[in-house]
Amino acid sequence: MKTIVVYYSRTGNTRKVAKAIAGELGCESKKITDLKDRSGVLGYISGGKDAISKKLTKIKEEKTKYKSYDVYIIGTPVWGSNPCPAIRTYLLENKKKLKKVAFFCTAGGGTMESTLLEMEKISEKTPFATLPIQAAEIKKEGFKDHVHLFAKKIKLKTKK
Repeated sequence: MKTIVVYYSRTGNTRKVAKAIAGELGCESKKITDLKDRSGVLGYISGGKDAISKKLTKIKEEKTKYKSYDVYIIGTPVWGSNPCPAIRTYLLENKKKLKKVAFFCTAGGGTMESTLLEMEKISEKTPFATLPIQAAEIKKEGFKDHVHLFAKKIKLKTKK
């Protein structure tokens, strides 16, 4: 099955997890770029405000080898207990082509369950696997065991 990891990352935490998942699965990854400037303190504040307000944004997607995949693993940072606007937009724009999905999210603190549930609601797809990762685990490299188990679950659920 053709699998891809799709992610947005402002600080690099979600990218680090996305690359680790893609490495474990031996698949492509695709970065989503928010065309609204989210850098610095003002970008952080406007991003959180837009996420809480469930606003969409204009995005740009990296090119990939294939146009469509069987499995989409989608990752977002948690902003105000929600997926970031770029991933919200990606999910809404692509929900018809999403076949099987798994979700992951990264956060500086707090619970991530509401973010994962919101991703399910937006995509209208029930993920067969989810992975919440705290930023403290990423900085200590403690997330790699979680990624390994997540990837193992994905392999089991997507075997043909």
